[in-house]
Amino acid sequence: MANNTAPAEPKKNILDLFVNGARRGFTIGTTSLMPNVIMAFVIIRILDVTGLLQLIGIAFSPIMALWALPGQAAMVIITSLLSMGGAIGIAVSLYTAGSLNAMQVTMLIPAIYLMGNPVQNVGRCLGIAGVNAKHYPVIIGICIINALASIWVMHFILLFF
Repeated sequence: MANNTAPAEPKKNILDLFVNGARRGFTIGTTSLMPNVIMAFVIIRILDVTGLLQLIGIAFSPIMALWALPGQAAMVIITSLLSMGGAIGIAVSLYTAGSLNAMQVTMLIPAIYLMGNPVQNVGRCLGIAGVNAKHYPVIIGICIINALASIWVMHFILLFF
């Protein structure tokens, strides 16, 4: 009589699991996150050197004032449509340049994550899941509304700290 049972896999110890997880995390960080963050720093630096960042700040000042933010903060929101890592890079770059203070960056962080780079997700998730393309603008609009609402909520919360 033949034995049809598969051989048992050897148990991995916790150290092997940790090393494999760290290796995969490092790969994700260096191939996905870091290029976006570096790109964001370069874009902000180019915009700053050319004076376009100031023009963007002036153009978006009236709108961003509704959220008690300088006009340059619009770059963070716009970038978060495309890349969360890039938006974090822009926020940090604007902070180091003195365009945003710590409270303003804190207000923007939940917005970045609530935005959730919907443009990338349209291709990665919604297209694969078979969601009708006519719903994409509504889905992206909801992301934007959630992000902007979170800025007001964070501003209110930070008033107490």
